[in-house]
Amino acid sequence: MLIAIKGAGDLASGIALRLYRARFNVAMSELALPTTIRTAVSFSRAVTEGVANVEGVNAKLARNAAEAAALIKQGLIAVLVDPDAASLLKLKPDVLVDAILAKANLGTRLSDAPVVIGVGPGFSAGVDCHAVVETRRGHTLGRVITEGCALKNTGEPGEIGGYTLERLLKAPAAGVFTKAASIGEVLEAGEAAGYVGETPMRAKIKGVLRGILPSGITVYEGMKCGDIDPRPYTEHCFTVSDKALAIGGGVLEAILRFTPENRLDLR
Repeated sequence: MLIAIKGAGDLASGIALRLYRARFNVAMSELALPTTIRTAVSFSRAVTEGVANVEGVNAKLARNAAEAAALIKQGLIAVLVDPDAASLLKLKPDVLVDAILAKANLGTRLSDAPVVIGVGPGFSAGVDCHAVVETRRGHTLGRVITEGCALKNTGEPGEIGGYTLERLLKAPAAGVFTKAASIGEVLEAGEAAGYVGETPMRAKIKGVLRGILPSGITVYEGMKCGDIDPRPYTEHCFTVSDKALAIGGGVLEAILRFTPENRLDLR
């Protein structure tokens, strides 16, 4: 089976990793200029570097659908620069997973593939997808929803180490971003993690820099550009998160439940 995933950021990559390890073929789409924060665990790096490795699994950039199909035959995850997913759909996937995490449906339709799965808010099971997978941290994280929608976005990140909004690094102004620290570094509260022009973007708490935008991205004021993990575990920066794996497990369940040969009558 071929699984097509819209998006190649950290959560989409966690889904891809779990599906690839479950012996599915995987192709992904991404923007020409990815705005991924947790680049160390994201297959979106293939767009800028040509290749990407996440926990020993390799992905490679494909120029078109034919190249993507060839890479998949070689046992690789194929990544396409394909914002509207036109090339992705040319592959005629058995399953389409929308993991852009835009908090809205940007064009995914129930008819795009035999099984369509929406990840997070913005989708309605039975209307624009067959199933929705919950992304909010808490008791329902990773749960497969077959009627209705995921929980609404609160705009506040989940608590880690007693911190929520304090973990986020946001652009202090509009302009071109330049990072001043690398993923895995420990930053002190008040230390600059990056700059927009000459304006510093400072850490609010002490912790490990878990993610940061690449230099050269044009940002708007208040845009998320990085995040701090207050826990002293640098190795967490380089492995897929518990959240991404939980969501990936939900997607795997949805695929098995809604694939025609496995479909159950759950009434």
